[in-house]
This record gives sequence, structure tokens and C-alpha cells, in this order.
Amino acid sequence: MLDFLRILFGLKKPAPRPAPATEPAVIVSPRVLTIIFDPVMTPAGEKLSKLANWGAHENLSTQFINDILECSGGLARYQIVERIEVNEFPVKVDGFRYTPQGYADVMRRAVPAHHPDTINYHEFLTRFNIIQRVASNQIDEVWAFGFPYAGFYESVMGGPGAFFCNADPLIDTSRAGRRFVIMGFSYERGVGEMLEAFGHRAESIMEKVYERSLPADNLWKKFIRYDQSHPGQAECGNVHFAPNSERDYDWGNPRTVNSRCDDWYNFPNFKGVVKPVNSADWGGGDIRAHHKWWLSHFPKIGGRTNGIANNWWQYIIDPNRV
Repeated sequence: MLDFLRILFGLKKPAPRPAPATEPAVIVSPRVLTIIFDPVMTPAGEKLSKLANWGAHENLSTQFINDILECSGGLARYQIVERIEVNEFPVKVDGFRYTPQGYADVMRRAVPAHHPDTINYHEFLTRFNIIQRVASNQIDEVWAFGFPYAGFYESVMGGPGAFFCNADPLIDTSRAGRRFVIMGFSYERGVGEMLEAFGHRAESIMEKVYERSLPADNLWKKFIRYDQSHPGQAECGNVHFAPNSERDYDWGNPRTVNSRCDDWYNFPNFKGVVKPVNSADWGGGDIRAHHKWWLSHFPKIGGRTNGIANNWWQYIIDPNRV
């Protein structure tokens, strides 16, 4: 009908709009349910975190959220929508639960820690109604704060099509209708350790993103090269190995090597930038500084290369996009 009217009144058909040169980088704003296990340890009601003088989970969460926001160039915007504090010990997979005295004995090495250490994730999911909350779009992921021997994985994935995320996927969770991640943090540690847990999550997810790529097209494998594994071809390394590392957690190594790490700021149009680097470039051995340096090199622009988004953050934060 529109074409007939154009002919009738002598109107020209408008030229088609050109397709955008690239799709914009996706901003992800996951809603987080935070569950804090902080057992009461004394008859006077003193909680473990205060009794042991460990960090406040609120401060850790705020700093972590700000670090991820900074490293992602504003593309990953975590928001905590609910906090639940539980003043008891979590249940282990075999039904065991520490008592205050039993846990104190473990911490002062009077008795060995209980094994198996892992929590009962089925009980955890049921108790906090997590499957239903994900299915009804109330939350997108869960942060569980614990302590030494609390039994949480650093990260684990559930939902339909869940895959390895630094731990085997949670079974019988397809009712959630979509994938979700449970992060396991410890308020006995710092933000650097939170970023390390997140880094292992990123490694698992990016391995999955590129698992079907030909070796020549696997940009993730290129990104994680370090000098020891690829002499003279170091890129950004991985969570445990900086470009010059010679062993696990060797972030303070002063040895200088050539690296293409900063050429990743030009992704996907590499320019062949090579520079000498050592631990001074990523904080001199500080865990938080290294992990922020590493994460900040992740691609975070619009468009696609070989069908894979140039914004890796959308996959790492939202595994449903994988």
C-alpha cells in the first residue's frame, strides 16, 4: 500500500538506513543476593567476624563492586538488592555442622578440619529459595560470605546448560530457567582474594566462549600467554601467572620480559605494541593490584570478531550470553 501511494503521488522511496558499523558494548547490571554466614560464638552473642576481628562484608562488597566497575570501563554494574545474615554455621554436604567450640578447636589447630568440607548446595538453594528467585527475575547471582572452612566454592554455576565455572555445575537446577553463578567469598580475606575468585570465574567462562574456535582464532588462548609458557610471546598472562611469572602466585617477580599486554587496549585492531614489563607494572606483588591490572586488559568495546563479542565482560557477568 505504501509503495502504491508513493507511485500515485510521485514520492521517492526513502533510502534504507545504513546498519550501524558495530553493535554497542553491552552494559550488564546484575542483581545480587548476598548471604552472610556469621555464627554467634559466645553466650554473650559475639559473632565470629567481630570475635576474630575480620573484615566487614559491607566494605568488602563495596570495594569489590567499585573495582569491577573500574576494570570493566563501567560495563559491569553490580547492585546488591538484598542482604541476609545467618548467625550459624552452614551445613556440609554430609549433614555435618560446626559448633562454636568445634570450630574454635579447628582454628587453633587442636583438631583437624571436618571433611568433606563442601557445603550442602542443595540445602543452601532450598533454604534461601534461590532457584525461584532466579526464575522470577528477582536476582541474577548470589554472593555467599563465609570464613575459613565454611565450604563454599570460589564460584559455581547452576541453571539449564550450566557448565564448569571453577567447579562442576550444580545439578537439578534447570528450574531456574537461566544460568546463574554463586560466588563464595571470605570476610577473613581481602578484596584481592575476591578478585581472584572472580578471575577464576572469568577464566572458566572465557574458555567456554572460545571452546569451538580454531587455534588461530582463539583470542582467549592468546590473551593468557605468559613468558614461561610462550617464551618471547607473553601477552597478559592469567590469574596466577603474570607475563613474567615463573611459578604460581608469582606476582612480585622483578624479572623483565617483553609483553604485548598493552596491545590489548587496541583490541581487535592490534598494532603490534610490545613493551618490557615486570612486577612494577602491576603493583609489585600486591594481589589486588595485579588482578585489577589483569582484568582491566579484558576487551570492552562494541562489535564482534569471528562471531564473538568484543566485550568479554558481557559473558563473564552474564553466562546466559555464552
